[in-house]
Amino acid sequence: MYTVLVIDDSLSMRRILKDMISSIDEFEVIAEAVDAFDAREKIKQYEPDIVTIDINMPKMDGVTFLRNLMRLHPMPAVVVSGEGVRGNDIFDDGAVGFIPKPENNEPMSSFQARIKDTMLNLTFLLKRYTLKKPKALIKPKKSAALSHEVELRNHPDVVLPSSPAFMPGKKVIAIGSSTGGVESLLNVFKRLPDNLPPIIITQHIPYGFSNSFAHRLNDNSKVNVCEAKDGMTLEKSHAYLSPGNMHLTIEKQRDGSYITKLLDTVKVSRHKPSVDVMFRSVNNNVGASAMAIMMTGMGDDGSIGMKELFDNGAYTVAQNEESCVVFGMPAKAIDAGGVKDIIHLNDIAEYMTNFSKGKRK
Repeated sequence: MYTVLVIDDSLSMRRILKDMISSIDEFEVIAEAVDAFDAREKIKQYEPDIVTIDINMPKMDGVTFLRNLMRLHPMPAVVVSGEGVRGNDIFDDGAVGFIPKPENNEPMSSFQARIKDTMLNLTFLLKRYTLKKPKALIKPKKSAALSHEVELRNHPDVVLPSSPAFMPGKKVIAIGSSTGGVESLLNVFKRLPDNLPPIIITQHIPYGFSNSFAHRLNDNSKVNVCEAKDGMTLEKSHAYLSPGNMHLTIEKQRDGSYITKLLDTVKVSRHKPSVDVMFRSVNNNVGASAMAIMMTGMGDDGSIGMKELFDNGAYTVAQNEESCVVFGMPAKAIDAGGVKDIIHLNDIAEYMTNFSKGKRK
């Protein structure tokens, strides 16, 4: 198993690279860095087998960092950047690979194929480097991949029993997303009117970033957006984003209203927060009156819960492959038979509006 440090100032690109590289059997991303100075410290701490470097970074550009790295701490480095004009200079500076970032309208599957092909072609070089590299100051956590064990994929039943609502409640819109979801959600929320049913969101995002992302959504939307806290009453024209370290669920009250309930339990479908857990709670409490939206993301989280909602008469939609950063979670939900409509990212806000007016179900 080869360890990787991803260096990029963009949070969304770091998440994409981490997901794509870690999906390759022989590779594991053990740390991320936001700039050259952060990377220098992370290399000392973790001594990765290989680093990926962006060109355009704050404080020190990637080429300068690459040259310094080869002079002071020679190790395998792959440049992942949109700056293709540097061409062979990158290899002259010591890089062992160059992966162009995706161009406009290019399928992310093509980008993922480039990453996999480049990394696997470097395994012979990495085998030699790992025999002589310095020891890390920090021993990487023993992940499922590093220990050659299969990561346990907990079913939603472990956290929340299925009890489908037979009497539909008041409308609620639930959105699940992962890789690429930050910018995609911003795209949707900028287009929303202010008269929608309550919206709940599970986005796979690190703890500590969810609150600031909720503020960012709020600042760019007519909908009032906040990070969900336990016991909040769902209101119209409001949206509630799951914290980065807890499952977001809802519970129906005697008066027909809903409140949020945060669950600090095990990961479900390999995630916490989990889209499957949120969708399951929506099916248990809202049933056929719900709208569930599966947006861009890697993996299969949400496919179980969306199929349950579909079977119970809820309106379910998935983002289409063309507009997804990673067509993973939507594809799995479609394959599970849990999706009624497949739509472009730019149409999601309109579909939500039409649902609120009773035009789609």
